[in-house]
Amino acid sequence: MSRQSAIALGVAVLIGLIAVYLANAFFSGMQQRHEDVVKQTRLTKIVVAAQPIGFAAPLTNTNVELVDWPAASIPAGTFTSVADATKNRVALQPIVAGEPILGARVSGTDGRATLSVTLPRDKVAVAIPINDVAGVGGFVRPGDIVDVMLTRQIPGVGSTPEDKMTVVVLQAVPVLAIDQVADKDKTDPALGKTATLQVDTLGGQKLSLARELGTLTLALRNIATPAEGFASVVTARDLGGTGIRIARGPMMSGGLIAQAMTTAAVRLPPLPGIMPKLPIAPRHTGPVMSIYRKGVPTEYEVNHVY
Repeated sequence: MSRQSAIALGVAVLIGLIAVYLANAFFSGMQQRHEDVVKQTRLTKIVVAAQPIGFAAPLTNTNVELVDWPAASIPAGTFTSVADATKNRVALQPIVAGEPILGARVSGTDGRATLSVTLPRDKVAVAIPINDVAGVGGFVRPGDIVDVMLTRQIPGVGSTPEDKMTVVVLQAVPVLAIDQVADKDKTDPALGKTATLQVDTLGGQKLSLARELGTLTLALRNIATPAEGFASVVTARDLGGTGIRIARGPMMSGGLIAQAMTTAAVRLPPLPGIMPKLPIAPRHTGPVMSIYRKGVPTEYEVNHVY
């Protein structure tokens, strides 16, 4: 065999080996993909909602059912037995039809739909009094996000009931319930007397103290708007017109207090709670002269006598 033939044969063998390797890799990849598809399409039966289930509604054989579910995408906490899922359990949150029944969204076997079950571990529920105004006309409902504002008297010596300020106590607070309604699906406006809010321990302390200091008001917030952080304090001077005061005082005439009272508008510097004293005319003790006009006397002070 000539040298050129040997070289050609070696090249042919090398090309053949490369082709065999590539073909083997291709078919191995195809087999792996096929196994992955089979694994993903393997089905397991789990319990799902057969119809919409509302808050605190019991789970029964009529509103749940077993269905086939891809084994690779089964959520954690699902039930694989209808008997276990309906064992004296109620829904802690609304569940839509076809949604898997999760242990975190239903009660234990005691059948109690309590707020304490749905609270995160580092949160507490605190109730505050509201009315039709403080509750935004009844439009604050469970699931909304609110700011809590406190209106109270400004502390200090000389403070009057008119000296008030408003501060933001808490921002972006979730509403758990209005009165005894905790169902987030009930969005129709309704007037309530109490609002239960989800806060941390420090927030609960602030709300408890604020209840004793003044009037609390809820401000409905867009659920996607984050808290701004620091909020300024608003006083009467921020409303405008605080430099205007009404001062009333008697006028002296001939040593006697006149029956008519004069009213004067006095422009003062914006210092809340401080009223300047108006100057009082000195009492006249000298002679007076009476002039009659159509039978009506008018007294004039006589400052010089010639």
